Amino acid sequence: MEDDRFLIITGLSGSGKTVASRFLEDLGYYCIDNLPAKLIPSFVELWTRREVEIEKVALVVDIREAGFETEFPEVLKVIRKKISPKLIFLDASDETLIKRFSESRRPHPMKRRKSVRESVQLERNRLADIKRIADEVVDTTETTIFQLKERLTRRFLKRKAKKMQILVVSFGYKYGIPLESDLVFDTRFLPNPFYVDELMNKTGKSQRVKEYVLKEKGAKKFLATLNRFVDYLVPKFIEEGKSLLTVSIGCTGGKHRSVIIAEKLKEHLKGKKYSVGIYHRDLYK
Repeated sequence: MEDDRFLIITGLSGSGKTVASRFLEDLGYYCIDNLPAKLIPSFVELWTRREVEIEKVALVVDIREAGFETEFPEVLKVIRKKISPKLIFLDASDETLIKRFSESRRPHPMKRRKSVRESVQLERNRLADIKRIADEVVDTTETTIFQLKERLTRRFLKRKAKKMQILVVSFGYKYGIPLESDLVFDTRFLPNPFYVDELMNKTGKSQRVKEYVLKEKGAKKFLATLNRFVDYLVPKFIEEGKSLLTVSIGCTGGKHRSVIIAEKLKEHLKGKKYSVGIYHRDLYK
């Protein structure tokens, strides 16, 4: 059985090895990039004897080392007699790799008077045997940086990714839009309780104020549309790895309409099992 404490990351140039390494480092792995294959057994010896104060290791090895494609498989056989490392091979389509090198303007490590396409194909051929012996192959063709982090978390570390937190903020435009807002919605078109004498000094927490605002047909339609819109956007933000999404709902003073709609949105999101908090910034101003 593979040991999640000792990972070896390899694969095609441009497939995401650097991203994977940085992410694993954030999770507490000691990451070593481009360690020569000949030195891996010595490092394993130190690690198994606890002569290095390292709990979790991630080695990034690839074609940058001369003779890697022939030497590494033999080294892997040797170290597997002592430990059970997990070998992860990152892959992507030729077109994706060519595009990534073009956008980054970095030279391909195998480019010696060859086109990027020829270099990619040559590297793919040389690493074919290593890909076959990998414990996991991850195709990053259609994968963003944040999606790659999510997949590594779920597939290799056997732990759930952190849930995105959603904060719903009500505010008054007269005091300014919250600077931390990711999404801002304006409710000033709804009936304003401020102009009703018996409601003026109450807030959106009052049942009478809620009834006054929500009885308006436009309010119900707005809420339904807002819920659908947010339902569409939230998974997109999660896919991109956002940890906190701030949704701000505004009215003139931040005491009536925005408070009601913010509370309704919070209820809707909680019903969808999202982690939601709420803050009425201007409720008592």
